[in-house]
Amino acid sequence: MKSKTIRRWSFVHTWTSLICTVFLLLLALTGLPLIFHHEIDHLLGDAPELRVMPADTPHLNLAQLVEAAEKHRPGEVVQYFGFEDDEPNAVLTIMARTAGTEPNSSHTFMLDARTGEALEMPSANGGLMLFILRLHVDMFADLPGKLLLAFMGLLFVVAIVSGTVLYLPFMRRLKFGTVRQDKSTRLRWLDLHNLIGVVTLTWALVVGVTGVISACADLLIAAWRAEALTTLIAPYRDAPPLTQLAPATRVLDIAATVTPGMKPDFIAFPGTRFSSEHHYSVFMKGGTHLTSHLLTPVLIDASTLQVTAVAERPWYMDAMGMSQPLHFGDYGGMPMKILWATLDVLTIIVLASGVYLWVVRRKAAKPVLEPAEASA
Repeated sequence: MKSKTIRRWSFVHTWTSLICTVFLLLLALTGLPLIFHHEIDHLLGDAPELRVMPADTPHLNLAQLVEAAEKHRPGEVVQYFGFEDDEPNAVLTIMARTAGTEPNSSHTFMLDARTGEALEMPSANGGLMLFILRLHVDMFADLPGKLLLAFMGLLFVVAIVSGTVLYLPFMRRLKFGTVRQDKSTRLRWLDLHNLIGVVTLTWALVVGVTGVISACADLLIAAWRAEALTTLIAPYRDAPPLTQLAPATRVLDIAATVTPGMKPDFIAFPGTRFSSEHHYSVFMKGGTHLTSHLLTPVLIDASTLQVTAVAERPWYMDAMGMSQPLHFGDYGGMPMKILWATLDVLTIIVLASGVYLWVVRRKAAKPVLEPAEASA
């Protein structure tokens, strides 16, 4: 590679890295506890515990669960019911004053599917873990914060690619993994910076790209609503507002009949951003690790309980669904979480060492003044 080309790549790598470093350090530091958020919730006592009951205890139907939720928070409406594979007796419930209330202003709790008992989830509505999550997701700046972090993620990807390009000629002079212990501190850190950067290369690219996609989730959802959902609910454009909803008792069974082999992930009630004013939207998922993050929405008329559409997933919604578990390593149990945490710590070292190397290089580049010049 020509020296001029190397200088250009070095310029790109240096400045993309420096611009995004502070934000990437914030994301790496806040991402570390988020990898273990389930375990931390249990440690802090914020994870609700269901009562021990016989395994064959029947579940309430959905209409009864809606009634139980409304009794727990009178004056509010149910926005979403969510279902977890690892806790089949619980229903994650999100409520707010209106169906269209934005997520950060909603209230999340858990319903015991067998009794209708409401169990609060402190970390979902405040406290340390939610504070860390908001810092990681949008820095408490909502969509502008998410878009800023998405841009920083793109710079991070460019920094990774340019760093790899620069490492190729470096590898021709030294064996892989060489750390020159007999050289200066700066050169030792340069070797470590390059070595750790290459070792974490694939992971950093995955986390960087999935982070950008996740940060753009609001835009992707808005695009889905404007394109796919608007087309599906077009026949209801001039329909009068609903004054009475059909009970949600059978919506899961109805959705299951048109999506054989799939399981429910969540229900979006009428008026929420994943549904319309006239529909229950049941989002169904596959039964494998891969397909469990690919959701198929089933739209059910909220007055007649007739299926009006089984929507095809646009590619960008699939990308969003796959990006979030990949981003946090939330699909391989504790071994995957430990691996993700280790790689996160190594990335923090790469970021910090990059700043150190830039500062040392700047100091070395400054001209040394003669005593007379220094005192002038």
